[in-house]
Amino acid sequence: MRIAFLTAHEGVEQVELTEPWEAVAATGETPQLISTRRGEVQAFRHLDKADTFPVDGTVAETSPDEFDALVLPGGVANPDALRVDRQAVAFVRSFFDAGKPVAAICHAPWTLIEADVVADRTMTSWPSLRTDLTNAGAHWVDEPVQVCRAGRSTLVTSRKPDDLPHFDEAMLREFGKVAA
Repeated sequence: MRIAFLTAHEGVEQVELTEPWEAVAATGETPQLISTRRGEVQAFRHLDKADTFPVDGTVAETSPDEFDALVLPGGVANPDALRVDRQAVAFVRSFFDAGKPVAAICHAPWTLIEADVVADRTMTSWPSLRTDLTNAGAHWVDEPVQVCRAGRSTLVTSRKPDDLPHFDEAMLREFGKVAA
């Protein structure tokens, strides 16, 4: 499997990128960092700059057809930048149109709202997104992880970095990488 990890060129919460990435890589699958620009992605630890990560491809240069699943890490600035990038939004929407699994954590559902893929979905997120998700037609729950199979694509969501063990387990299960 090839799994796309989509981030903006800066603002991704580092642990929300690295822990799911390591979980995917540990299964022997191939994670790929896709971004809105070439070069490197600047990660953050909350509001402080952290490490940089090399971009494997951009939304303009790659096709969702090349991937089996999508992971959307959070961070406040990351999904805020993605949701105003038309190519990034179209990239995300394509996974749902194709019925491929998607996993999003923390603030990442902002991008899902912009892609118009949350209506009638049960989801969780960072608590401040509750109103945004509800206004977009989602049913918001305060749980460490939520798996929603209501649409063509399975959607895995989590609230925050503390939920990463639950997120990683559900993500791998839904991506078909661990037994149910």
